[in-house]
Amino acid sequence: MSEGALAAGKDVLVPAPHPEEFRRRAVELARARTKPVAELAKELRISESCLRYWMSQADVDDSGSATQLTSKEKKELAELRRDKRRLEMEVEILKRAAAYFARENVLPN
Repeated sequence: MSEGALAAGKDVLVPAPHPEEFRRRAVELARARTKPVAELAKELRISESCLRYWMSQADVDDSGSATQLTSKEKKELAELRRDKRRLEMEVEILKRAAAYFARENVLPN
């Protein structure tokens, strides 16, 4: 899975619409405060709320937060949830197989 891929809904990966370097540079420009955030966002052809979210996430990633997850933690959480769903499906399949074999009295030895 690439750095810019996000889990969306089920096990479908949707590539991020903007590369990580673009996001990083946009945040740097916004932090430089040479232009208002709204004007900078318009020049970059992204929404102001998107740029503000990137800035907020960059702050969390840079300094950490007791209440918000870093980008790395979000990625790990998505992977763990995906693994959990897969394991739950495997357990369900094994339960059904065990029930089938118990009903048929043909348990493999």
